[in-house]
Amino acid sequence: MMMSMMLRMTTWRTRAPMVVRASGGTCSRVIVDGGGPRRASSSSSSSSSQSQARQNNHIELSNEVKRALSKGHPVVALESTIVSHGMPFPENYDTARRVEAIVRDNGCTPATIAVINGVVRVGLEDEHLLALAKTGLDAMKCSRRDIPVAVATGITGSTTVAATMAIAELANIDVFVTGGIGGVHRDGETTMDVSADLTELGRTPVAVVSAGVKSILDIPRTLEYLETMGVPVLVSAHFLYFPTRAVLKLRYMTYVRGGWWGVY
Repeated sequence: MMMSMMLRMTTWRTRAPMVVRASGGTCSRVIVDGGGPRRASSSSSSSSSQSQARQNNHIELSNEVKRALSKGHPVVALESTIVSHGMPFPENYDTARRVEAIVRDNGCTPATIAVINGVVRVGLEDEHLLALAKTGLDAMKCSRRDIPVAVATGITGSTTVAATMAIAELANIDVFVTGGIGGVHRDGETTMDVSADLTELGRTPVAVVSAGVKSILDIPRTLEYLETMGVPVLVSAHFLYFPTRAVLKLRYMTYVRGGWWGVY
């Protein structure tokens, strides 16, 4: 439902990605670019993604992801920080597998992204996912700026929202699903502590489906920052307020069926 709503927004003229809240349903492959959201072509985008990956020896697509892209099937990127830093082994491994299974059950191919021994991998084979899960907190937590270091030093690292978006774009994957995104920290107007996720959302044309902003952050300022960066923020028509990862007394209204958002 949310993906079909995005496709109907043909009047939007932006390369900024969208932060949306999904309510379920089968995924559709969508490109968000200067001409507005549109369906991906069957062959040109897939061939482009594989040629880009082949030109860089440090980026490897799994066989499953390669097949899906070559056939024009929908692919959904997944981040890996939740695997290394979100929970202990083996719960992290089991959870990651269940998430991938949900994506497959909805007609899409999952592409979990991580750096394994200095190689950026788009779509993890079971051995790679298991290795990352066992590495746990010893894995490097990679944002966009850390990817060159992880590749150059040959280490294993998990990817944040920002890094996953950047790599997904290189692989020509247009939709990325995650939990909570980063934002402006409390007292951020003094400390300038702003997540790189927000900057990435403003410059990388990947649609991000998330559970909202982490509730420990300054949500009103995060929404203001996203507005400044030109990022359309939408919620599913099933919801009236901007979602957070915890139940709060304050409700943050955002775009619903063309309406304006405000803080209440």
